[in-house]
Amino acid sequence: MIPLPKYPEGANLLRGKVVVVTAAAGTGIGSAVAKRALEEGARVVISDWHERRLAEKAAELGDVHAIACDVTREEQIQALVDGAAERFGRIDVLINNAGLGGTKSIVDMADDEWARVIDVTLNGTFRATRAAVNRFIAQGGGGVIVNNASVIGWRAQAGQAHYAAAKAGVMALTRCAAVDVAEHGIRVNAVAPSLAMHPFLAKVTSEELLTELTAREVSGRAAEPWEVANVMVFLASEYSSYLTGEVVSVSSQHA
Repeated sequence: MIPLPKYPEGANLLRGKVVVVTAAAGTGIGSAVAKRALEEGARVVISDWHERRLAEKAAELGDVHAIACDVTREEQIQALVDGAAERFGRIDVLINNAGLGGTKSIVDMADDEWARVIDVTLNGTFRATRAAVNRFIAQGGGGVIVNNASVIGWRAQAGQAHYAAAKAGVMALTRCAAVDVAEHGIRVNAVAPSLAMHPFLAKVTSEELLTELTAREVSGRAAEPWEVANVMVFLASEYSSYLTGEVVSVSSQHA
């Protein structure tokens, strides 16, 4: 097993940037990237649909601004983007982390189960991307979007048709949006993690599946959420200034 590396110190990669993160109230990638953005010098706005958990996460992180947002509601996404810009004068980076999973065979899946996962994971990413790029353009151009996809958008897994379809859609959205907004100096990229271990995932996923997914990784272990967040920070920073329309696999399970 490849050992866990030392948690990195901040190097001001996002100094002065205003970073908005969706679905940041949990214990996974969203809160991890909000924390890493803070450590890299950003001014951070976190959002989530669960207001109590959002307030608790804001208190835990410290110097962040919190705005409740359900990504299935267009007016709430617009309020998030507008509120962040009003608070800090502009926004520079959107991290689209919101997503919804679940396990259900296509044989038994109901329309509403399919639609809910697609609406949160794919449509929510589209809505937030649209709102952010229009804000970037109104600001005079520039700006970065980093989407959270998944290796399951590339490969098959039982019971994951809805989630895999949504994440494959996020990948396609990333590539096409990058082309649409390139003339405005806006970059759009995505990460594709596999297994980023955190308490909620361990609670809702069987031990057998976690063991199977871990065994597929050449590192011999799951990623820590902050390891995925590090790649998001890189994509949000000027160190990736020539990178757009890409999906970066944060896993050995590309296929």
